Amino acid sequence: MCNASRELQVDLGDRSYPIVIGDGLLGKTDLTPYVAGSQVMIVTNETVAPLYLEKARANFPGKTIDTVVLPDGEKYKDWQTLNLIFDALLEKRHTRKTTLVALGGGVVGDMTGFAAACYQRGVPFIQIPTTLLSQVDSSVGGKTGINHPLGKNMIGAFHQPEIVLIDADSLKTLPPREVSAGLAEVIKYGLIRETGFLKWLESEMDRLLALSPESLVEAIYRSCACKADVVAQDEREGGLRAILNLGHTFGHAIETYAGYGNWLHGEAVGAGMVMAADLSWREGMISGADVSRTRDLIAKAGLPLVPPAGMSPADFMDLMSVDKKNVDGALRLVLLRALGDAFVTADAGAEHLAATLESFCEGRAD
Repeated sequence: MCNASRELQVDLGDRSYPIVIGDGLLGKTDLTPYVAGSQVMIVTNETVAPLYLEKARANFPGKTIDTVVLPDGEKYKDWQTLNLIFDALLEKRHTRKTTLVALGGGVVGDMTGFAAACYQRGVPFIQIPTTLLSQVDSSVGGKTGINHPLGKNMIGAFHQPEIVLIDADSLKTLPPREVSAGLAEVIKYGLIRETGFLKWLESEMDRLLALSPESLVEAIYRSCACKADVVAQDEREGGLRAILNLGHTFGHAIETYAGYGNWLHGEAVGAGMVMAADLSWREGMISGADVSRTRDLIAKAGLPLVPPAGMSPADFMDLMSVDKKNVDGALRLVLLRALGDAFVTADAGAEHLAATLESFCEGRAD
């Protein structure tokens, strides 16, 4: 294991697991202690496979390794593509002692985890995320699933990994757009819980965009530490964990409207967080200066600040009505009492929500 690696724990009793973060861990870290039997199925995609599949195989010395390579893209996060994983497992006669390995971004991680939750009623899996967004968010916490044409991530299961191995070196092959998308989730942690982290991000954003290894490892560690703490307190999103969805209700509506993959998840969340900040201001909780600070940091990360052209308030209300956080027909949103203090509410004023939607759909957001 790399001497520079950092480790933290997701504390879930007998289902606790480590998150190991460093630079140069892929191919050099023995993961066999986290494999129950002799079989390993690595699930990756056609973009990641040529870059990292052989290195990942070296993480499992002495094991029988099979692979399945999926098409790349959010639009493939569906039942048809999920079945390719099951086909490979059955064709290669994998038993309930097999371990699935997710090698890729959030789509690969979510689908592999869901396949692991379902195959023979549940088998272990390991997360090796290769995008910034998946490293700081989707690989941690056990949320797995696929999309439905009517809503994002509406079909899935909670299924915790055995270990999350995060190699910051894999980010060197990411397009700048993907780096920016990942930074949306990093910024989220500062907005919901840690103003000190928010201030650090404001000073380090240029280094993060330049892929400074030291800055990336620190940002990933602090993001994962925040998420691990929230997940340990509320694994299945009964209360506190929902604050991790700041900007996501607006963002998921944007993704569904635009068509999965046309807007990256982090891009939609970035615009969604600006909208959530605007609504929090209209609700009298944060200042206009706080909204500007939020917008400026999201803009500095290279993220969009408004929804797609042509998206209307009616589109938002229709698509947000099927959000997973809603209860008994009530629209639940994550808002900010203050920067670093997020909460979930079903009581946002209808006139304030309408004003936010009208402002952003016109592209003004002022």
